[in-house]
Amino acid sequence: MTENEQQLLTQVAAEARNTRPLGWTSLPAPVDEATVTRAEVALGFRLPPLLAALYSRIGDGGFGPEYGLLPLLDNPQADNPQTGEPAAVTQYLANRASGHKDPDWPWPEGVLPISHWGCAMYACVDCRTPQATVLLYEPNADEADHAWYVDAPSLADWLRAWLDGTGWYEDYEGAPEPTPWTDFRIRTTAQAS
Repeated sequence: MTENEQQLLTQVAAEARNTRPLGWTSLPAPVDEATVTRAEVALGFRLPPLLAALYSRIGDGGFGPEYGLLPLLDNPQADNPQTGEPAAVTQYLANRASGHKDPDWPWPEGVLPISHWGCAMYACVDCRTPQATVLLYEPNADEADHAWYVDAPSLADWLRAWLDGTGWYEDYEGAPEPTPWTDFRIRTTAQAS
């Protein structure tokens, strides 16, 4: 991780200690390295270093915008009773399986849901990009090609927008609207071959 990412982690940790997202009553304890490794084995890919650090240094979910980050693996102590959403790894594996059953709605490989927005919408980290692009999955569209947006060019940018109160989800004049994710069809067609 870069020095800027280390500083960002310090800022996120301070905010995580002082605020609770909707439905969370406390900040879950961080996960250990063995849990990160188990998650990566289940997923079949490595987590971006900044994302792994969020879980292993700050908490197993329970901080961040709106409903906060999902727990990494199933963890009853870190579940958000408000949303009833499963852990990030569980959600990813379910989405991949669902995409195989319904080829009109494929789930891209390496795109890990990390936060639930409500109404079946998720913030997801593209773990296949070096900067860990954050995508918005908005399945209330008529077709899968119109359900994916770039929320932030990197996980670091996404976290800064949360800290600064400048994310698209804020009641903030001038907040940038997410742009369509043009790689969706490329990424899902390549995996179907």
